[in-house]
Amino acid sequence: MSDIEFSGVTKTYPGGTTAVHDLSLRIESGSFTVFVGPSGGGKTTAMRMINRMIAPTSGTISIAAKDISTINPVQLRLGIGYVIQNGGLLPHRTVLDNVATVPVLRGTSRRAARGAALELLDRVGLDRALAQRYPAQLSGGQQQRVGVARALAADPPILLMDEPFSAVDPVVRAELQTEMQRLQAEMHKTIVFVTHDIDEAIKLGDRVAVFGPDGHLQQYDEPQRVLSQPATDFVAGFVGRDRGYRELSFRSASAVPLHELAVITPEQVAGLRLNKGEWRLVVDPDRRPLGWIDTTGLEGVRAGRALADSMAAGGSLYPPDGDLRQALDAAISSPAEIGVAVEHSGAVRGGILATDVLEQLTRQRAAEDAERNRAFFEEEAAK
Repeated sequence: MSDIEFSGVTKTYPGGTTAVHDLSLRIESGSFTVFVGPSGGGKTTAMRMINRMIAPTSGTISIAAKDISTINPVQLRLGIGYVIQNGGLLPHRTVLDNVATVPVLRGTSRRAARGAALELLDRVGLDRALAQRYPAQLSGGQQQRVGVARALAADPPILLMDEPFSAVDPVVRAELQTEMQRLQAEMHKTIVFVTHDIDEAIKLGDRVAVFGPDGHLQQYDEPQRVLSQPATDFVAGFVGRDRGYRELSFRSASAVPLHELAVITPEQVAGLRLNKGEWRLVVDPDRRPLGWIDTTGLEGVRAGRALADSMAAGGSLYPPDGDLRQALDAAISSPAEIGVAVEHSGAVRGGILATDVLEQLTRQRAAEDAERNRAFFEEEAAK
């Protein structure tokens, strides 16, 4: 077991600034917990107290029911993985030796540590050809993957991650988030992840701790409840006015109907006839979407423009087993006002209408209200 418990923890610095105020919460073993909040809210301070990089002014922190103040800090940190912005890699060591650092410090032979490091590169999605490169020769996303691999090298039960993806571009960030979800599904570590991005917190966390001004914990809850039932005005404001849209990501879209889509291949475009306002989805030979074309696009093709320059962007795609947020986004981002649902292969499987998504949301909420009412009356009847 590697559960973590804060009991009445406060951190006040000599100048009188309180970074964390009377924090009490329990992080379940094997869970992915995200500390989120604005700058100065105490989330990073709270996380760094777990490995004794910062000492609390009062209160206790326990791991597996043992007060960490009684554990040698070096021994404590050797059992906790730590990932920071930009990977925190040693610039004079190769990727392989960066990953092997902690196992070697713990007494593993360099040969064995390097062998295990190669397997970890595979696990975090890095090509083994990068093993002999130095950090400066890697992209930001690659450096972060090396940082994760190094943190996992000693197979620690606990992994601390301090805004690890904030320094990379949005596309790479999304890839790294997906990679972390995959790794956690395989490895079941106790992860504490710090971010200032509520979308990242909602996507990754099993539970989310929202920190507010002066280090006060505002809410500690499942992501869906943080969105649907913010505990304080601060949480409601921090989550944002579009929290209802974010909450759709926790709702299944499996019952949303798919409609037939009119598709054409690039070779069929030349003979196409469309009325004003009509759209056709252009697909490749494997029925993977290339983009939408309308009468304006056809005029461009006939005037000599390349097909790729005449098509409108297709909007986001709705994946198999997607949620209501993905379904609605696909529908409203499409220029044809119908979203494109695809198979795992990328082939088109049908179209999604925003009205159908909203009707499904209404049905789900009605079922939830009925269930709440049933539970209420059963409870009243039992009194």
